[in-house]
Amino acid sequence: MNDRTFLDLWPVVRQLRSGDLLGRGEAAKSGPTRRLTPRTATADQVVKSVCPYCAVGCGQTVYVKDGAVVQIEGDPDSPVSRGRLCPKGSASKQLVTSPNRVTKVRYRRPHSTEWEDLDLDTAIDMIADRVIDTRARTWVWEEDGKRVRRTMGIASLGGATLDNEENYLMKKLYTALGAVQIENQARI
Repeated sequence: MNDRTFLDLWPVVRQLRSGDLLGRGEAAKSGPTRRLTPRTATADQVVKSVCPYCAVGCGQTVYVKDGAVVQIEGDPDSPVSRGRLCPKGSASKQLVTSPNRVTKVRYRRPHSTEWEDLDLDTAIDMIADRVIDTRARTWVWEEDGKRVRRTMGIASLGGATLDNEENYLMKKLYTALGAVQIENQARI
């Protein structure tokens, strides 16, 4: 081993020779680190997205390779977050890649101890039938001689992950159904 190669193993020598006196660039990299390839460099598609965790709407850059998400980072072009993500947003890749992610509609019938898988169309039809039935059973046209046109059998509690547009649509939907108990968790 010649002197130059042996000395280059020392980070301080690499810092002095490269001019990287603060040791934040190439001088800080070891041999194995230099041989690594970032996941973002291997992506064949880059997609702009929005973090789903809260109503702030931080911008995300999603790197995709062969149809699978390989990395999610903050979007530096986002006026909301300017490339930064909180710990939850930074870990959002797990939402789509975790082996524990539930990808089917799970349903447990009344008095049952077992869960069953339902197809999405069946689940949506069951929900629609229950909403229609509840509204029909609990609809009140008048109360104490005053026209109220409402149902107290349907309520909505929105989550903090809903943005303004989604909250607007939720309010419109539940108001059209006659619900008056419409709240959002972000206000609690």
